[in-house]
Amino acid sequence: MDLKIWFKETRPSFLLLTPLNYSVGLAAAYIEGSFNVFHSILGLVGVLLAHISINVINDYFDYESGLDLKTTRTPFSGGSGILPAGDLNPRSVYHFALACLILGGAIGVYFAYAMGWMLLPLILFAAFTIYFYTPFLSRWYVGELFTGINFGFLMAVGAYFIMTGRYSISAFVPAVIPGILGAALLLINEFPDLEPDRETGRRNIVMVLGLERASKVYAGLVASTYAWVLICIAFRLLPWTTLVTFLTLPTALKAARGAIANHSDIEKLIPALGANIQWILSMALLTSIGLLLSTFL
Repeated sequence: MDLKIWFKETRPSFLLLTPLNYSVGLAAAYIEGSFNVFHSILGLVGVLLAHISINVINDYFDYESGLDLKTTRTPFSGGSGILPAGDLNPRSVYHFALACLILGGAIGVYFAYAMGWMLLPLILFAAFTIYFYTPFLSRWYVGELFTGINFGFLMAVGAYFIMTGRYSISAFVPAVIPGILGAALLLINEFPDLEPDRETGRRNIVMVLGLERASKVYAGLVASTYAWVLICIAFRLLPWTTLVTFLTLPTALKAARGAIANHSDIEKLIPALGANIQWILSMALLTSIGLLLSTFL
């Protein structure tokens, strides 16, 4: 067994987003005086397993549908390339994805038992949408929505819950930011795969709008994160220290301008895809830092 190949199959470059989005919920709980080291580490393992499961099961279904054989891979889109290259057995990959999902779900059930059964609907919703995302949800024009909900909003809210045992507006408000980031990540990464997605039955917002209008929607999502921060500060729903997120503005502008200017040219779009990743990671990180700074300033 080549562990390097299996590691690559998890698409590790995308996994960094998970602890950063997760940290938003931890930070929201911490500034209220709730933090448990064991729970934070175990919860991180759980959400990483969930993220790995969707990356791997997405690879499996995209290979089985023939999508991965038609896409033009970039460093930021088009799958891992492991299955088209014949480096792993598809059924083994599928079983690995299921194992990660089951283990991640088991951790979620533990937290539901330990911290409150109100967490259980979140766990069941996440597990259901992770498994059925590629074969069904990605074909119903809701992929971007569920990506933002699962790997942004719910990840942060779940982290808050396992620290506090409750849901709260103080968790929901900052969790909107990683929710938007998740949707934006998927949206722009769909640009290079537009025609292969169409040929294999996927249906998404890019197909409905076309690349030019979709690029403007992407830019609108980018702008909405900053608008959300300002509105929430004005209504005292976020501390003023979350203005630190505006340090990401130059990278955000690079990504948005690149998407609008080069939406139809894959090679020229790649720098915008890279800037998008940098913006998303730094925005999530600085959201957490902004929350934590409120305890000192």
